[in-house]
Amino acid sequence: MVYDEALGRLRVVATRGFPSPTDAYVLPSNPDSVAARAWRERRLIENPAGADGRGGPRGYQGGAYLSVPIIYAAPGSASRCVGVINLTDRLGADAFEPGHRKLVTAVANQVGAAIENARLVVRDLQQQRLRRELELAHDLQLKLMPSPAVLGGDAEVAARCVPAESVGGDFYTFNRFGRGRVGVMLGDVSSHGFGAALVMAMVIAAAGIHAAGSATPDETLELLLDSIEGDLASTEMFLTVFYGVLDPRAEQLSYASAGHPHAWRIPPTGVPERLEATAPPLGLAARGNIELCQVPWRMHEDLLCLCTDGLIDARDADGEAFGEARLLEGVIARRHLPPEEIVAALIAEVRTFAPRPADDITLLILRI
Repeated sequence: MVYDEALGRLRVVATRGFPSPTDAYVLPSNPDSVAARAWRERRLIENPAGADGRGGPRGYQGGAYLSVPIIYAAPGSASRCVGVINLTDRLGADAFEPGHRKLVTAVANQVGAAIENARLVVRDLQQQRLRRELELAHDLQLKLMPSPAVLGGDAEVAARCVPAESVGGDFYTFNRFGRGRVGVMLGDVSSHGFGAALVMAMVIAAAGIHAAGSATPDETLELLLDSIEGDLASTEMFLTVFYGVLDPRAEQLSYASAGHPHAWRIPPTGVPERLEATAPPLGLAARGNIELCQVPWRMHEDLLCLCTDGLIDARDADGEAFGEARLLEGVIARRHLPPEEIVAALIAEVRTFAPRPADDITLLILRI
């Protein structure tokens, strides 16, 4: 019998000399079971009281009974009982001899090692399968976010999304509206892991539909909230999101920001301009209060810089945060470079600064 940790019971896994149902088991707390007693007390039990002779209630064919615990100790760990070997109905003399007890105890030690090795193999295979599934989920999530190449000819854009786990809640997406107008959205679900990833996937799908049919960014975010409000409420999550539309003919950026604090216009000279939030995060406020903001834009000169708080809050071994100042200094020092070079350099810098970030990290730089 082997102890099943998941079910908390001693389960029959092998028999010899008599048939046994494959689903037979004994609870370790059973006061009438000799096997359960041997497992609990971790000692050999021979001919115990209640091990009936021929024709007794247990159906034994003889009075001899031996129950030996299977003890295993991994190197450097405390020993534990992983099962029990029971012997009954001995042919010949009823009593088990001392040599028999030593032999069965030695066998039990070998069986214990075999059981643990089998468990380790199963656990390793499960972990390998889980790693493959996580890698697949990671790749699929990144493929939900469009390649910057979709804006080729209309804008220079670079973006990186680095989940803290295999999957995360950060996202970005782009739209082309013709005549050089482009839309860019970046958001952060208030969590990371699989729950945030599922919400993120719903947001990207809904954003693609609503952005194409909406006239202004504030309308797009209102419609987006209509689509996902129920999901945000049921998961107790919220979402910060920035959505802007750049119009090269009007030389203007129109945007709406639902509680997203990390958005800037980086001019060719001078200090960055923060693009302030125009509404609370989606999921924390009622519909109808998302405002539109419009700012002038110098085409081919200004940069749009968007990031999530995972980048700003990334901390080094001493607990110091990467911070907005370090990010903006890095962008300003490189603002004459193509967006791809800026993003690559800053992501490398933050990953060197904080090799094990606690939250998802996303950075997007756009020039139009």
